[in-house]
Amino acid sequence: MPCIKIITMRTGQINVQTENIFPIIKKFLYSDHEIFLRELVSNAVDASQKLKVLSANGEFKGELGELKVDVILDQEAKTLTIRDRGIGMTADEIDKYINQIAFSGAEEFVQQYKGNEGAEQIIGHFGLGFYSAFMVAEKVQIRTLSRHEGSQAVQWESNGSPEYIITEIEKDFRGTDIVLFISEESSEFLEKSKISEILTKYCKFLPIPVFFGDKTEYIDSPEGEKDENGNVKRVAVEVPNQINNTQPAWTKAPVDLNQEDYDAFYRELYPMTFDNPLFHIHLNVDYPFNLTGILYFPKIKENVEVQRNKINLYSNQVFITDSVAEIVPEFLTLLHGVIDSPDIPLNVSRSYLQSDGNVKKISAHITKKVADKLAEMFKKDRADFESKWDDLQVFVQYGMLSEEKFSEKAKTFSLLKNTEGGYFTLEEYKEKVAALQTDKDNKIVFLYTSDAEEQFSFVKKAKDRGYDVLELNGPLAPHWIAKLEQTVENVSFARVDADTLDKLIRKTDEIPSKLSKEEEEKLKPVFESSVNKDKFSVQFESMSEEDAPIIITQPEFIRRMMEQQKLGGGGGFYGAFPEMFNLVVNANHPKVHLLLSKDDEAQKLGAKQLADLALLAQGMLKGEALNSFIERNIEQLA
Repeated sequence: MPCIKIITMRTGQINVQTENIFPIIKKFLYSDHEIFLRELVSNAVDASQKLKVLSANGEFKGELGELKVDVILDQEAKTLTIRDRGIGMTADEIDKYINQIAFSGAEEFVQQYKGNEGAEQIIGHFGLGFYSAFMVAEKVQIRTLSRHEGSQAVQWESNGSPEYIITEIEKDFRGTDIVLFISEESSEFLEKSKISEILTKYCKFLPIPVFFGDKTEYIDSPEGEKDENGNVKRVAVEVPNQINNTQPAWTKAPVDLNQEDYDAFYRELYPMTFDNPLFHIHLNVDYPFNLTGILYFPKIKENVEVQRNKINLYSNQVFITDSVAEIVPEFLTLLHGVIDSPDIPLNVSRSYLQSDGNVKKISAHITKKVADKLAEMFKKDRADFESKWDDLQVFVQYGMLSEEKFSEKAKTFSLLKNTEGGYFTLEEYKEKVAALQTDKDNKIVFLYTSDAEEQFSFVKKAKDRGYDVLELNGPLAPHWIAKLEQTVENVSFARVDADTLDKLIRKTDEIPSKLSKEEEEKLKPVFESSVNKDKFSVQFESMSEEDAPIIITQPEFIRRMMEQQKLGGGGGFYGAFPEMFNLVVNANHPKVHLLLSKDDEAQKLGAKQLADLALLAQGMLKGEALNSFIERNIEQLA
């Protein structure tokens, strides 16, 4: 710390509207005490930015020198100093900007120099930021020398009461030191790791270099010493550690960046992420609001419960929050990246967003930009878009379910994928299957599978009939299907195992049954005894002889209700539905007819065998039932 020589001294009282202002600042205004460092470093950056503006306008004719901010920790003295080489203050300016609480110097500066290059980049818009220092400090000193030629350096000091002392001092260089004498209860802020963590969180992209601590670098020996191999020795030196990137990618024009730049910035934001994003959107708006940023589409796959704090909100490169629900629609919280806007309204401590017209406009604009980007990708290179669809599917479906305007735009690029690996828009798919899959009520039935391997036999039967089958296996599929049925005219969805094919796509012609009503009534209790009647409902259907003797189906309505309940949105009503299945007996299968000629015991055994085979095909035969089935079959082989 530089030597301070006291020249003259005067005392006074801070002009506040209430004598309780300090307890309010200390306990209530800033909910998180670590914010003090963001505020003080931001003020130091402001002081540097102001000097650059004045220099550019010709109002400051001196040498700018190296504009930087140093954060200096002295554990022995129990002080934390934030030092800048910026605009500095005179005693009168301290009286105006520090002693008159809630008067914002930054706000006044922006208004005075509005329209001048760089003026809008001044960070501070609140007059209370400096006083956040008293949350962690028992005493605060301001040591400052103004930019004005011949200015007298001064020191302001206060212990957190309305009284202060201003002293004339000697100071070697222009700018301001804010010295915090850390209180006993805030000793955590004397730990180097804690300060480093806060600076990395809040100041990582400030526009003026910020230095904290030292890092070790290896350089050639200044004396030219050589090792035993004749090479110049490398020696370790401690150099100041710059903790911020002053020109992050979002502050640059898109034309000045390539894909490698965007990928590198993604890794800078998320150093523990190893996959590159699918693609990005660069936001750059200056009317009717200011907004910049980069949003990345990560590989979401089938997990909608991803971390939702991956979009960081900045205001003029100062980190504000990673909770952006107010300005980003819910489905867009699946994205990663940065949004920076000085027009987003914050409360006085800059800790919370406040809702107003700008917030809604920004939210709508971001949604539109995302939809436009996806539509552009689909139109420009459909093959590439299709290759990304499996990763995009959850995101697009989520957007269509939660944002009506996005849903309207998404209809043009939302895709359906069939079991053959083909991709189709909704209109394309309607046209593809209309001829064969239109039922007697003139509705086009979209058959789908949620698991092509598990439901293989059902898929195969559908394909054998010439039908096409979609793959709809994402976590949002049940909700999305319901949404499409409401919005796409004359279309319904049916999972291939929901019923027999003839019932899923009802045609005019029906296959006659080879069993009489009396025969069905005779066999029904036999089949009911082979399964749990609380879980299975036995039905007879007229199917082709080539179909299986028994198939297990689950009604589409009940299964959807249960799936939607699991994913949320079903409500308590859906919980009343038990897990029910249909055991559908093929009335035309020879094996079923054969049972009629057997005695009661043989009928029960045959029905049990047919039912167990159907359950086995569905992966539903387990535990004791599976063991009994295996033992029974071994005995029959003997």
